[in-house]
Amino acid sequence: MIAVLPASTPIIYNQAFLLLLPWTVAGWRVWRSKRTQGILFASAQTRFANIKPSLRQRLCRLLPALFLFGLLLLIVGAAGPRTLLSREVRSSDALAVMMAVDISGSMRALDLSEGRNDLTRLDVVKRVFSDFVEQRPEDLIGLVSFGGYASVRSPLTADHRALLHTLDGVYIPGDKGAVDERGRPVTQDELMTAIGDGLAVSVMRVKDAEPKTKIVILLSDGESNAGAVTPMEAAKAAAALGIRVYTIGAGSTGLAKVWTRDFAGRKVLENLRTSLDEETLKKIAEITGGEYANVREPQQLEAFLKHIAALETTQVERQVYARYTSHAWGWLVSGGICCLVAVALLTAWTRRPI
Repeated sequence: MIAVLPASTPIIYNQAFLLLLPWTVAGWRVWRSKRTQGILFASAQTRFANIKPSLRQRLCRLLPALFLFGLLLLIVGAAGPRTLLSREVRSSDALAVMMAVDISGSMRALDLSEGRNDLTRLDVVKRVFSDFVEQRPEDLIGLVSFGGYASVRSPLTADHRALLHTLDGVYIPGDKGAVDERGRPVTQDELMTAIGDGLAVSVMRVKDAEPKTKIVILLSDGESNAGAVTPMEAAKAAAALGIRVYTIGAGSTGLAKVWTRDFAGRKVLENLRTSLDEETLKKIAEITGGEYANVREPQQLEAFLKHIAALETTQVERQVYARYTSHAWGWLVSGGICCLVAVALLTAWTRRPI
């Protein structure tokens, strides 16, 4: 069976058939020009009716049609004809996971870096979350970040390469009155923590996902002090929609080292007082049927994510066209030969193009 099936870039291959529109116009123009010539020279043909046209003249009349036929073969070849050898239907286990990550100023603390002074809390979270994404190739995963307001960095997607690229670009806004890493002035609102908004946006983005199991992984290291939605309101909305929320409290309450700049612009280590609202995170998890974990080192975060990965998943059927034989080159070569022969003979015999 010969079937024209979409390849890795189906839009490009399907659009190849749009070339039939100009091909039809070209065929109509050739037919019209031949008909006009027949009318103009009808009297001459009647006068010399007894003179038979030569083989070359007969072939010249057919060469435009040969050229159009070659173009048609090229168009079919560009559409990617192939023989389907096997079609596989595969079932896979999948979750719909929306990750909500706190990017408030306290995420600069260095207490999760196991003694290293070059990794902030956010750096550690990004690294561990990246490993989690790579270990879940079948899942639909999205990303929301929240400081003083929530921002959707990536909707639910199976394109994990793009998701990891987006996650790598998540950063912490700068201090009040300063500029962030991109040179943009930072407002006071961006330095606050809107846990409720971050959770609400995550719930809205995951609620219509295909997999039956829908969860939100919410990580914060502070107290909710901003936003239009309270954490409890967002948790009740998640519970009503059947979405479990797993909350993670990063670090603890107390002093933590952070990098900052002195009046001369030099980087110096200073103490920053952090305050983790564990009670709110625990209530969110309890209301939605999820779990809470406090992590103070990367291994604890990795272990909790592995625990989440062991949840019940949904069987999703996907059709995979695994084996086929392509016939595109045959059509393309045949079409190219027809076009070249038609152009070459017409140019040699009539001194004019098609």
